[in-house]
Amino acid sequence: MRRVRDVILSADASMSERVQYGVTFRSGKSGDFAAFVRYSEPGVNLRLMRGRRLQGHYPHLEGETVRRMRITDENEASARAAELKAMVKEWCSLGDAAKGPKPKKKLR
Repeated sequence: MRRVRDVILSADASMSERVQYGVTFRSGKSGDFAAFVRYSEPGVNLRLMRGRRLQGHYPHLEGETVRRMRITDENEASARAAELKAMVKEWCSLGDAAKGPKPKKKLR
């Protein structure tokens, strides 16, 4: 969990954390980004608050409505550091658009 936390907080200067229903990460630019959830399960479960707003390609991001990333250990966290940083950077670049109305679901 500490490695994931360090990656997220180092990705953008506007990122911070607070304790609210566990640990929540937020950006002063774009609002709440993600939270650690399901503490009883092994590894780290990172839930992205409004993850559907991210448009980049993130192969380890799961879910359609509620997006999440599962990380089993510190080695996997290190291996996914670049992907996590890219997600944070995109989130922070959204600014007020991240807080706006929900995006329409893409038709396949």
